[in-house]
Amino acid sequence: METIRSLEHLNTNQLYEAFREAFKDYDIQLSQPELEVMISRRGFVLELSFGAFADDRLVSFTLNGIGLFNGVKTAYDSGTGTIESFRGQGLASRVFQYSVPELKKAGVKQYVLEVLQHNTGAVSVYRKQGFQVTREFNFFVEQADNVRLERYNLPEGYSIRPIDLGLKVQMMDCQEFTPSWQNSFESVERRLPDFGMWGVFAAEKLAGYCIFEPNSGDITQIAVAQLHRNRGLASCLLREAVQTNRHKNLKLINTDLACKSITIWAESIGLQHRGKQFEMVREL
Repeated sequence: METIRSLEHLNTNQLYEAFREAFKDYDIQLSQPELEVMISRRGFVLELSFGAFADDRLVSFTLNGIGLFNGVKTAYDSGTGTIESFRGQGLASRVFQYSVPELKKAGVKQYVLEVLQHNTGAVSVYRKQGFQVTREFNFFVEQADNVRLERYNLPEGYSIRPIDLGLKVQMMDCQEFTPSWQNSFESVERRLPDFGMWGVFAAEKLAGYCIFEPNSGDITQIAVAQLHRNRGLASCLLREAVQTNRHKNLKLINTDLACKSITIWAESIGLQHRGKQFEMVREL
């Protein structure tokens, strides 16, 4: 019989072994250092993450990030998995139900997750657990060499230079939608040395910006203020950012489906649409 408890006494190697085994049939495989970076960026808290154990072996788990989301203390599903030989027993649901009172005791008010829309089984399970869809996201991935940026020239009167989060308020003014958990400013701040940031300026006023993670090719945030759109500024910003890229792919993850302009732009530069996700939220 499996027992469910906190992961607080688990070491990194044990955690990675369970993660690797649970996701061995996925197309994209993470190394242990890549997993550590991912969950760190998402606010992973070991003692508020939970799993099912069989003979002290972790066989099903949910890795929870903890932080503020829209001003509310929130838990975020940074990774839920069950190793193959233990699937079909409802362990992931049992782990979640165990976690709810523990998260409440820690002052968490809501739970946020993202799930692939084509994973209808998981979506159904989450709905039964009380989750509601709050947004729909697109995601785009393409080999960096196939992304077309060379034809864009920076218009006269604009300049691009590195920036930092001291301009966060002005950056927020450029946004068309609130970034998802993994792309939020809080997530960026958790791994700040991993990111590069560039701003495009008109008369010393921020007109747009890009936050980019060179090690993963992740376009974490990119936005242009409304008065300055349709001038190729986003493409010029990205061209500057990708000069630092160290990954074979470029990824634009969790763009709001309701924001048509970013979808049109992504496709225009050759970023390939790879799928959709639901953002789902449950109050605790």
